Amino acid sequence: MTSQLLERSFAKMGARVKFGELVPERRVAPRDLVLDVRSDQRGEYFLIRRLDPSRMELVVLDVQPRDRHLLLLSRNGQEKHRFLLGHDERHWFVAGIPETTPVSRVQDAKQALKPEAVLISEHWLRPKYRDRRTNAARIRQGEWFFVPAVALQVNRLLALRNEPLVRGRGSKPHLCEELYRFGGETVYVSPGAPNGLTEGEYQALSSQERQHWSWRVMKRNPKVYVRGRVRHPDHATIVLGGWHEVFMNTENLSQAMSDIVFLD
Repeated sequence: MTSQLLERSFAKMGARVKFGELVPERRVAPRDLVLDVRSDQRGEYFLIRRLDPSRMELVVLDVQPRDRHLLLLSRNGQEKHRFLLGHDERHWFVAGIPETTPVSRVQDAKQALKPEAVLISEHWLRPKYRDRRTNAARIRQGEWFFVPAVALQVNRLLALRNEPLVRGRGSKPHLCEELYRFGGETVYVSPGAPNGLTEGEYQALSSQERQHWSWRVMKRNPKVYVRGRVRHPDHATIVLGGWHEVFMNTENLSQAMSDIVFLD
């Protein structure tokens, strides 16, 4: 699609789009396409940057104006990626769809972003209720899903107060009133390694490399349960009356968004 056709598709859902040049960064794995949400004096807009626009084709597969979402396909030879772009509560967003689910509609893309536990929890709901931020099976806040854990027993001494839920790439944390976690992989996190290094990767660094950054020991993909208020500046505060298990959406399974991880 030409830039003009893409602009029209974005306008149908009430969004602006701009195009820019993608310049490879040193010490960063090269990418063919980067989708961002930026702001200017007129508000938020989508910024699309391609390394080689002559080879990278972009096609809008579906637009839902009332829902303010669209499904975008990027194609470079045999390589294809799909992205759900839309508006959630207060801001525009971009989410990569796992390549194992080659969807062609916005509705199917929303389902593809739900982890298996969430799909199982709401299979008995009527379809019209499954896309709501809150339904009888779970609650969603941004990229996080909260599923009731009725049988969970937690020693109150092990529950942490005002703890953040964090995913990679420097995203803003969701602050939880009470949080309980266990398991997961121990990783070392720093500004130079925002998604964490394993013990072996950290030990393989030179002493100079270790001293160059301040490091924090965290858990990658732990089992996490929360209750009480969950706050985030971009979303309305939710209140969880009992313990709920936390699940991140499946965007981390997308090759295009493979640097997203759950850190706690």
